[in-house]
Amino acid sequence: MTVVTRFAPSPTGFLHIGGARTALFNWLFARHHGGKFLLRIEDTDRARSTQAAVDAIFDGLKWLGLDWDEEPVLQFSRAARHAQVAQQLLAEGKAYRCYCSPEELEAMRAEQKAKGRPMRYDGRWRDRDAAEAPPGVSPVIRLKAPRDGETVINDRVQGEVRVANEQLDDMVLLRADGTPTYMLSVVVDDHDMAVSHVIRGDDHLTNTFRQIQLYRACGWDTPEFAHIPLIHGPDGAKLSKRHGALGAEAYRDMGFLPEALRNYLLRLGWGHGDDEIIDTEQAVSWFDLDGIGRSPSRFDMVKLTNLNGHYLRQADDRRLASLIAPRLEQMLGRNLTDADQAVLVKAMPGLKERAKTLVELAEGAAFYVRRRPLAVDEKARKLLDVEGRQSLSAFAQSLDAVNGWDQEALESEARQFAEAHGLKLGKLAQPLRAALTGATVSPPIFQVLQILGREESLARIQDVVMWDGGQVQ
Repeated sequence: MTVVTRFAPSPTGFLHIGGARTALFNWLFARHHGGKFLLRIEDTDRARSTQAAVDAIFDGLKWLGLDWDEEPVLQFSRAARHAQVAQQLLAEGKAYRCYCSPEELEAMRAEQKAKGRPMRYDGRWRDRDAAEAPPGVSPVIRLKAPRDGETVINDRVQGEVRVANEQLDDMVLLRADGTPTYMLSVVVDDHDMAVSHVIRGDDHLTNTFRQIQLYRACGWDTPEFAHIPLIHGPDGAKLSKRHGALGAEAYRDMGFLPEALRNYLLRLGWGHGDDEIIDTEQAVSWFDLDGIGRSPSRFDMVKLTNLNGHYLRQADDRRLASLIAPRLEQMLGRNLTDADQAVLVKAMPGLKERAKTLVELAEGAAFYVRRRPLAVDEKARKLLDVEGRQSLSAFAQSLDAVNGWDQEALESEARQFAEAHGLKLGKLAQPLRAALTGATVSPPIFQVLQILGREESLARIQDVVMWDGGQVQ
């Protein structure tokens, strides 16, 4: 059997974090078994479905690296096929026309509620002659569901789950206007797409009982089902925007790497021993449904951020420089030059050790590519008092005479200068950092000197030495 999975979002908003995890699990399962991962856009809710949402789903999946294997299926375009199946069931006596008016259905529910009974359709048109139909009422088509026995799901995550058929009413397949319902469309599409495994959130579990009844009425094999527990917030409550229930594009904007988010989502509800850092190749090799737990997982932004820091440190320097370039250009209000890009690549080993997101990485890198004269923050300005600038003025002359411009030689020159002038190294290094970076925190200052180069470093020192309209003597 060829494994075929599908991700079937509704295009009424962005690709939220729960949907991204569902897509990831389907993608991994298909890749693990050498099967297919398909994409279906369930756009039957025409009032709420938008092209912008479809585009956001496509973009989010592409950014996460979850490629699909065939052209995406747009569910609404298959409405005629869905209706055809309903008409076939009607012809076979497995479905029937129901002529209840909305008012009649409301009265039925009100009566059931008043008597403390479950509110469900009572089947009053199940065996009635259509000749009794009231004039002017367009019928819906309902499935003639079994009334006795049980419907059983052998779920790959939840185990065996049962429901008495008497608790399930005859669901609507076609509305009065002839449009198919969600339940019908999903079953027909999954069958026609040869989906072998339906992996989705456990909020769909109750739908599955009805869908299995429909599969059987159609005479089709049912796929295997795996219902994943939902994601909760750190407080155990249903995940919301305050917990991090955002779109994939929001995590991209916050500076997360796709491989870090994949790793984190993988570990939300799935495990492989004590392994926490699992790259994508290893995930494909290991992933199976047996590793999914039955309890809801808790989203933890701190844990995701720390994991992202790990992936930043492992990432290629040129790739990171290209990823932060647009952020820096927005920050600086100009395009980066080739020389700027080269400086960023050289600086990346020292920068990425200190950052956990691309936002932090860009902020930490900005001083390397800022135009002179640098803006100096308040703390750094205090280090650039008259004494500090005098030390820098004298040290600049020593720097200008350094043979070679590497970190080791620069540090050696600074130590010799400090010793010769009766200074602790910090009394020189701190104002030097302030002059070169405009701040009091940076990568190792002699590394900064090396990366900026002789000309730029001396020019930045000279800028602060010349404060107050004249050179410090």
